[in-house]
Amino acid sequence: MTALERLPLGKQVAYALGQLGWSLLINIVSLTLVYFYIPPEGAGLPLFLPQVSFLIVLNTVTLLAASGRLLDAITDPLIASWSDRWQGSNGRRMPFLKAGALPAAVCCVLMFMPVFEGVSGWNVVWVGGMQLGFFVALTVYVTPYFALLPELGHTSTERLNLSTWISITYALGLMLAAQVPLLAGRLEAAFAWTPVHGVQAAIALLAAVAVLLMWVPTWFIDEQRYVRPASSEAIPMRQALQHTWRNPYFRYYVVADFAYFMGLTMVMTGMLYYITVLLGLDGAMASALLVLMVVVSFVFYPLVNLLARLVGKKPLVVGAFAWMAVTLAGIFFLGRLPLAAETQGYLLTFALAVPVSFLGILPNAILADIADADARVTGKRQEGMFFAARTLLQKFGVTGGVLVFAALTSLGKDPGDDLGLRLSGLLGAALCLLASVYFLRYQEQRLLAAASQAT
Repeated sequence: MTALERLPLGKQVAYALGQLGWSLLINIVSLTLVYFYIPPEGAGLPLFLPQVSFLIVLNTVTLLAASGRLLDAITDPLIASWSDRWQGSNGRRMPFLKAGALPAAVCCVLMFMPVFEGVSGWNVVWVGGMQLGFFVALTVYVTPYFALLPELGHTSTERLNLSTWISITYALGLMLAAQVPLLAGRLEAAFAWTPVHGVQAAIALLAAVAVLLMWVPTWFIDEQRYVRPASSEAIPMRQALQHTWRNPYFRYYVVADFAYFMGLTMVMTGMLYYITVLLGLDGAMASALLVLMVVVSFVFYPLVNLLARLVGKKPLVVGAFAWMAVTLAGIFFLGRLPLAAETQGYLLTFALAVPVSFLGILPNAILADIADADARVTGKRQEGMFFAARTLLQKFGVTGGVLVFAALTSLGKDPGDDLGLRLSGLLGAALCLLASVYFLRYQEQRLLAAASQAT
């Protein structure tokens, strides 16, 4: 193969800023949607959606979350196939990044702007429609974006470095999204707005920032300069998807990834509840603790990068899954320990920061290794389809986490009636433990050896 120009540091940062943008959007939805539409007592937010229950634990928000993922089963592989086969003059990926950013941000904002005051079935239709639009537009951006990772990183070390950068920006996106309650409170005080208008304005401001960040890679990276030209051979979508799922390394990876993201999403969705209901602290404290978690996780990033080079990525991921499981199990006991509420919040934050640092970097680098090795061994460039299949399962995991958490709120989400919140921690722990055990089957050294021999 002809040697390609390495991506300079400035352009690596430009690539990572795109992740900061879409991370901001997806974490706004993950952290705020359930809290906004199923508020606990004392939150100051009115009800907009019918709070009826189906089959005891299902409610309107859980059904909305589940329905939104049905379309992803079609759009994720479809967008990946289009991107893998795109023959445009600006490369295979950048046109999709340009097209997906603005619609995703607009739909994110409109998701929190129900058209009728008070409880209305039409609000269900509106929120559901905006959610569908949001995830379709996000797929248009995210699937080609991740496909660039193995294409811009030409060695395992370069892919690890890119994964480190995008892990940093994803965490920063989470940190910014966690500021919605704080920013909303400032806007309410400054303009005498209601809590609803404060939240909506805060989300709109952050979404505007997200759009600009998502366009940064398209402004500063010439895809054709750093990415090897793809074969002109068009692989049908169904054949490409089947090829992806037949890869044994990918199957072990994606099942563990799904379980982890489902467990993590349950906890991130519940963070505001844990702080305000279980610990009895102010909502702004949740924002502060999430910021602290991100900052502490950054301290471990150089260590993660170094250890991955020395001992490999697999043992670190297995250990991080197990650590996360133990930490999430501790949520069940929040507010019941013989410690000050603030102390319990800080302990949870520091305990989460360690596995978050490892699992923010390594999974993306592992999947990039899998996609690159497959391309070298088979001669078929299907990076988009590998990341689309992962993104699809990740979205199902995220949606499953939101759905299960929202369902558990039916078992108690208020002070003195909090069983559902406590059970969410135990279930999240079980999912992370499952991910740890299953990922033991992944054969990292065999994969890297096969890629090296095919070079």
